Amino acid sequence: MPFKVKVDEDLPTAVAQMLKAADYDAASVTEQSLGGLKDPPLWKAVQAEGRFLITADKGFGDIRSYPPGTHAGVLILRPDEDGIRPMEELIRKVLAQYPLVELAGTVTVVTPRGIRIRRPPAQIEAESADEGAE
Repeated sequence: MPFKVKVDEDLPTAVAQMLKAADYDAASVTEQSLGGLKDPPLWKAVQAEGRFLITADKGFGDIRSYPPGTHAGVLILRPDEDGIRPMEELIRKVLAQYPLVELAGTVTVVTPRGIRIRRPPAQIEAESADEGAE
């Protein structure tokens, strides 16, 4: 079963198309007539569907409001410049380094300079224990 992703309305439709081409079950906020919703009802809809959210809205990066491990995951694209091409480049960067399923439950921010992943506390502890066993 393909990994379920929701693409926010602040991203170009090309991002959803790229994800679909990579065999993700990608649905956009716009194509589902959810455009214009404020963050709380949008978040509720995304979580009800169990989808991983891809957005440019940095508000979803607030781990106090959206703690890693309490949701399907969030990927925030933060380009240095406006436009479709910078967003496409960032999503390509992520897909080249990670299958999105590996980012499930995280809050991840991608910029042209790098990818920062905030993992759930239990996942961090398990990874630390695995590293100590090597």
